[in-house]
Parts: sequence; structure tokens; C-alpha cells
Amino acid sequence: MPTARHRVNPHDVSHRAHALPGGFSGRLFDLTPVTLKGQTYQVELALDDDQRARGLMFRTEMDDNHGMLFVFPNEDRRAFWMKNTKIPLDIMYFNADRRFVSSQYNVPTCSAGDRCPNYPSDGAAKYVLELNAGVGKALGLSPGDELEIPKDIRPRD
Repeated sequence: MPTARHRVNPHDVSHRAHALPGGFSGRLFDLTPVTLKGQTYQVELALDDDQRARGLMFRTEMDDNHGMLFVFPNEDRRAFWMKNTKIPLDIMYFNADRRFVSSQYNVPTCSAGDRCPNYPSDGAAKYVLELNAGVGKALGLSPGDELEIPKDIRPRD
């Protein structure tokens, strides 16, 4: 995705770049609580193509127990990248039933532009949760673990 460092399916939104000032650390998204393995996180919501493309790009820090939840209109294999992402992350993929599918842990930052690698899901996902590097891995997730989110969270596209 352009502003964060994710590419959501290589053809979804990777072509949409958003210019944000370097060193940006502010919040541009609505917050909501989500729970995973008994731990609650305040996450910013990426609900449309523009928000999913922007993601966490140019952020220089993220508070403990905070993250971003990407919500897609359908379940599909996803691939994220770290273009212009300034903080390492854990990326966790969940299916339409909000069950854990796979993860990419301790994903490093990348400033190599379009040469940043993809970090794909191992299966179809509708929800993607990003947390600070090490936080997701410490949860010890297993396939089928449930991500609890508010029932009214829906994509805008």
C-alpha cells in the first residue's frame, strides 16, 4: 500500500501513492478496540482503498497496544509491503469469520520504493491486523484463533 508499506494484493491498491510529509506520526483514521487472545488493542481502521493504501506509511512510532485493522470487501489472498513504513510490524491475516489464517512477524521497514518485498498470506483473508513488531508473535497464535471486532465494522467500498 502506498502510504504505509503494504501492498494489498499486488493489483488492489499498490498503484495509489499518497504523499505525506516525512516523519509523520499523526493519526488519520478512526479508532476502535479489537481483542485477540484476551488482549485488547486500539486499532485504526482502514476501510476503503485510499485508507488501505495509506496504512501506516511514514509513521515514526506507534503506541503500545495500538495497531491498524485493514477491512476488505471480500476474502482473498492478500500481500502487504512495507513501502515507506518507518516502524517494523507483525502482520496477521484473518478470514471472513475473523479466524487466524497466517502471519508475517517482525517485518522490517523498507525505503526501497517499488523494490520492497511482498509479505503474503498463506490463505484467503478479509481482515489484516498490524501491530508493533514482536507483539503479535508473543501472542502465540494458532490457526483458528478468533479476532474479536465490533459487529458494525464494514468496508466502505
